[in-house]
Order: sequence, then structure tokens, then C-alpha cells
Amino acid sequence: MATYNKRGAKKSQKQQQTPAIESRTEEVFTTLDTRASRMEHWIASYQRQIIGVIVATIVIVLGYLSYRNIIVEPKAAEASTEVFQAQKYFEQGLADEASRDSLFQRALSGGDGKYGFLDIIDNYSGTPAAEMATYSSGMIYLHLSDFQSAIDYLEDFSLSDPLLSPLALGGIGDAFSELDQPDQALSYYEKALSYDDNKVTYPRYLRKAGLLALSLGDKKTAKIYFTILKDDFSDGVDAKHIDALLGMVSI
Repeated sequence: MATYNKRGAKKSQKQQQTPAIESRTEEVFTTLDTRASRMEHWIASYQRQIIGVIVATIVIVLGYLSYRNIIVEPKAAEASTEVFQAQKYFEQGLADEASRDSLFQRALSGGDGKYGFLDIIDNYSGTPAAEMATYSSGMIYLHLSDFQSAIDYLEDFSLSDPLLSPLALGGIGDAFSELDQPDQALSYYEKALSYDDNKVTYPRYLRKAGLLALSLGDKKTAKIYFTILKDDFSDGVDAKHIDALLGMVSI
């Protein structure tokens, strides 16, 4: 991890302490931001911006695809009806931190006599509802720290969507990061960046890719991502401390 070098003539004790304190602060900040990649951190940082968008996207995509397939594939209509209770638990879990784990478990396994996401996947394979259940299951397992299961489900998600697809790829990156496989994690963050440059996911993965590249000692790559973040998304939450981060890769 980069540290600031001392330069110039001898300074006062206060002046000498300031860069060291700032350096330690940035090291702690970078470490926390790199490692705190599980779903609960993502929710805490992005609740207002993203949760509503995700829920709306899931409902719209699911409804549209089910309608499109209702004539040629009646099973899709049945699946879309069955999945809504599980989706409701998922949405409630996103909004209710205190009950999140139990609500996510219900979303996975079912409750009140209704199917959970895992049942939807098993019983309605190939339908849009099963695709959405696959995505949601992967994100839930990410939150529950079952990182290998998160990777398995998110890799199985094949729906092409400008928001959900990069989120799935980024979720796989988060899981690999938590499994201490940074090269794999960086690869998936870069796949998320390549998939779509929307204003919701793109700055998020610019930051994550930059931080991970920095942790791997690749300052050149980190600088590229941080520079794009500063130039194009300076007013967003992902650009927080961006000047300090750029300073770390310019040393």
C-alpha cells in the first residue's frame, strides 16, 4: 500500500505528524472500502440511490418478459405469480436491517405456504422468474457470507439488463474479494465496467476496481479508474476522497 514520502527540510513536529496521520487515515479508509464489499455495506452506502431502482427494474423486467412469453410459454405466467412473495421478502429485507437475515432466508426458502427463490429456480427453470430468482439468490448469499454460493448463482444469471447484469458481475467480484482472490475480483469488476456505463453501477465499479488495483500494487491501472471517476462522476458518492486516492497513485 502506498505511503507518503517525506521531502524537504526539517519541519516542526506538528508539520511532520500531519502527513503521517493523513497517510494512515487513507490506508485505513482504503482497506475498509476494499474489504467491506458485502451486501450490507452496499446497502448502507446506496440505499436511497439504488434499492428503489433495483426493485423497480426487477418488477418491470419480470412483468415485461412474462407478458411477452405468456402465449408461447404459459409456465412463465405461473412462475411470475409464484415469485412475488419471495420478491416481497427480498424487498423487505433490503429495507429492514434488523430483520434482514431472517427475511432473506424466507426469500430463499419460502414462507406462508409460498415458494422461495430456490423453489422458483427448481420448478420454473428457463422462465424470466427463475432468472430473477437466480440473481436475487446470489445477492442474498453474498450478504449471508456464503461467497461460493453467491458466485455460483450470479454466474448462472443470464438475463441481459443494463443495470442488473453489471450488478451481478460486480457481486461476483465482491465474492472473490471476500475469498481473498483479488485478481479474480478485479477481473469481474472490469467485466461490470465493460458491460454498461450507466450512472448507477459504473462509478461504483470504477472505485472498486481502482481500490483493488491499488491494493495489488498496480498504480497505473488504479490511476486510470480514479481519473475517470473524478472527471465524469465527481458529484457522486463514489468520488468521495477521490483527490486523496489520486494522490496515492501519483507518488
